[in-house]
Amino acid sequence: MAAGRTFLVQAPNCRHCHAPLTVTLADLGMSPVANDYLEPNKHASMEPFYPLEVLVCSACRLAQTRDLLGAGAMFRDDYAYFSSHSTSWLDHARRYVEAQRARFDLTATSQVVEVASNDGYLLQYVRDFGIGAVGVEPCKSVADAAIARGIDTRVTFFGRGTARALAAEGLYADLLVANNVLAHVPDINDFVSGVAILLKADGVATFEVQHLLRMMERRQFDTIYHEHFSYLSLIAARKLFEAADLRVFDVEEIETHGGSIRFFVCRADARHEETPNVARVLADEHAFGMNDDAVYANWGKAVHASKRNLLRLLIELKDAGCSIAAYGAPAKGVTLLNFCGIGRDIIDFTVDRAPSKQNHLLPGVHIPILPTDVLFERKPDYVLVLPWNIEQEIVTQCAGIREWGGKFIVPVPDPRIVD
Repeated sequence: MAAGRTFLVQAPNCRHCHAPLTVTLADLGMSPVANDYLEPNKHASMEPFYPLEVLVCSACRLAQTRDLLGAGAMFRDDYAYFSSHSTSWLDHARRYVEAQRARFDLTATSQVVEVASNDGYLLQYVRDFGIGAVGVEPCKSVADAAIARGIDTRVTFFGRGTARALAAEGLYADLLVANNVLAHVPDINDFVSGVAILLKADGVATFEVQHLLRMMERRQFDTIYHEHFSYLSLIAARKLFEAADLRVFDVEEIETHGGSIRFFVCRADARHEETPNVARVLADEHAFGMNDDAVYANWGKAVHASKRNLLRLLIELKDAGCSIAAYGAPAKGVTLLNFCGIGRDIIDFTVDRAPSKQNHLLPGVHIPILPTDVLFERKPDYVLVLPWNIEQEIVTQCAGIREWGGKFIVPVPDPRIVD
């Protein structure tokens, strides 16, 4: 899988403001690229591992991985994450479209552009309302699925160049949607500048990202992986958008992905008034100490304590003769298992609903990924929930494991057993 990778020069400076990076948020050692699932016949092949470290800029407060790999090395034609495989995420997308349609009076004459539109999971609801919908998605595997649904999708990375090309077609956005993508772009300034180009005078862009405040409060260290170049607070986001002549006029805190924040952004001179939510969230971040280097530097100690607690529980269960499987093959699971050193000696197998992941091996630890019905065939005593952000969805879908006394384990921030 290493062939054709694009390596970047490792830089000690912030990718937004270029100030020196001197504060370490987390050092998770060496880890493979999280979505590089292996075919079984490659289990003995050389597999590349890279340092997984997050630094924090003391000037603009952008948390970021070290520059090691280009985006094209990770978001390739065979990208395996299809958004539509999660029913809870589909419901989240549908509710979002309904809410923004009402709030911003979107009609058949409006234009919605989604960046990182994946398999059309969200734009299908936009289209169903008769609103103009265009997606931008760099990964051919998922873009093809969207195109098959009839969603106009451009297979390319987004930035100034793509924004200018869309603008030349007259596709200026009344609403630009960027769900869980801002963290995935190495040249974050180019990306945000592209948004500024594409927005109409009073257009709105919404950016949904994992909230760094919640990630730290809840010790969600496994959401760190190479595909995530940045980790955002409102403190950092305001500076990022202001540099592109944009401003945050509202925010919403939501529970997706373990605690996310949605930024509502417009041109600096647009008519949208700032809501009290902005001041409230800023106050929460300041109260947590997110303008202080110490709160970042101390976080890594708590992360290592979480690792030890999880290992302690799993080792005790294995020593007692229990069988343990896992559910899911998400990127966060790859980080968790590799950082904690949890391999096939502890986890027999994992299952996943995505056919694109089934019958492959998890990167690094080489745990086999099997179809979900295998869980009910082999009847493990415990199931480690790797995509803990959709815990309730998984517990409901797999409630039948209780018939043989099976139990779930939720690993983060500290492991807990769910009967």
